[in-house]
Amino acid sequence: MENTTEQVVQRFIAAFRERDPALIPELVAEHCVMEGMQPAPDGLRVEGFDDNVRFWQAMVSDTRGTFETEEVAILGARAINRWRYRFADGSYVRGVTLIRVEHGKIVEALGYAKTPPLDPETAEVIR
Repeated sequence: MENTTEQVVQRFIAAFRERDPALIPELVAEHCVMEGMQPAPDGLRVEGFDDNVRFWQAMVSDTRGTFETEEVAILGARAINRWRYRFADGSYVRGVTLIRVEHGKIVEALGYAKTPPLDPETAEVIR
């Protein structure tokens, strides 16, 4: 049975909530493309299974901040994940990730945020 978009997105969110990098590989398609928020103007582009798994596992494991889900909307094969990234000092940025799922795997994740360009150290955490 194929995983629905909602099931895949909820497991992806759970990986961040539970800080469980082991959940990531089963969710990523071989030809996945991810675009991060930074650096401006287009964000970092990550292509392929290995690079996306490595990127997201590092992000899931990073304890310098926390993602909080504000709302998830499922639209067929696409999802909109509205989130807040809270830094260790209590400050935060709000953003959205547009996710596309095919055959039970994430094939595209495009991240956008309400933030000015960040200093390089902070940008490394959330891009």
